[in-house]
Amino acid sequence: MDKFLRKISTLLVYLFLICNSILVLGPVIWTIMASFKKGNNLFSSTFSGIEFTFDHYITLFTDTPYMQWYLNTFILATANMLISLFVVTMTAYVFSRYRFRGKRNTLMSILVLQMFPAFLSMTAIYILLSKANLIDTYTGLLLVYVTGSLPFMTWLVKGYFDAIPTSLDEAAKIDGAGHLTIFIQIILPLAKPILVFVGLVSFTGPWMDFILPTLVLRSEDKMTLAIGIFSWIASNSAEN
Repeated sequence: MDKFLRKISTLLVYLFLICNSILVLGPVIWTIMASFKKGNNLFSSTFSGIEFTFDHYITLFTDTPYMQWYLNTFILATANMLISLFVVTMTAYVFSRYRFRGKRNTLMSILVLQMFPAFLSMTAIYILLSKANLIDTYTGLLLVYVTGSLPFMTWLVKGYFDAIPTSLDEAAKIDGAGHLTIFIQIILPLAKPILVFVGLVSFTGPWMDFILPTLVLRSEDKMTLAIGIFSWIASNSAEN
């Protein structure tokens, strides 16, 4: 009886995973297939009797600086990932392992700042970047990205660092290790899962973001993928 119930439970789990895969992959597959259909067949519910074409991709790569947009976004995403990882891990380590006056109040202030969505500070961000001559620069955009993700990521990584026993730090200190050695050789290797998460989130953010690049960037040669594709679609819609 127990063996039968285990088989049923395993079957239900697989069915659940298959249904979830269909829900997730279905729209992706439909989008890819639709990209090969001609414009007059784009919203057709079936694929039978439809003529497929590569014209959309040819137009995308020949009529637009798509690869420049892609390269801009890749460079921005990579820089954001590396800078965010460095700043977040160092900040989280300080809050996790050091004791200093105002630590609790600072942590609570960081938590309160995270409660406000980014678009509420758009005017302030624009004024500050304009005063610092950082409008239309990747430096200004990276500054916004890193500082915007810092509160949440710091709390997240700090919680992970707190779960690492301090006895490991004390044992390393007995052997003569300093804070930097402990951080690099003990804390970071044990925190790989959360660091991978921070890196992935920081890397994927610029690929999907539209509002902040629109606010900061002005030059066409500095456009990210989201802005470039949107401007291309908007210009084609206006012409048609």
